[in-house]
Amino acid sequence: MAEEEKKNDEKGDHINLKVKDQDNSEVHFKVRQTTKFSKIFDAFCARKSLQPDSVRFLFDGQRVNANMTPKDLDMEDGDSLDAMMEQVGGF
Repeated sequence: MAEEEKKNDEKGDHINLKVKDQDNSEVHFKVRQTTKFSKIFDAFCARKSLQPDSVRFLFDGQRVNANMTPKDLDMEDGDSLDAMMEQVGGF
């Protein structure tokens, strides 16, 4: 039974995340709870041909640090991140 519980834990370790950009197009990722967001951010930027330094990612309106993981934010299967282009200036 212990082996069966380990298998269930391994399956439950993955979650599906959506990253939505300002055009409302979505990129889906299946990641582990312990995967650093930097890996997800780099993959998203590569797929969208964007510079990683020019994009900011938000979860529930709060900026996401690249060194954090989905587990740190208590993310669940199906949650989404927002990708916003960085803007400079303004009043």
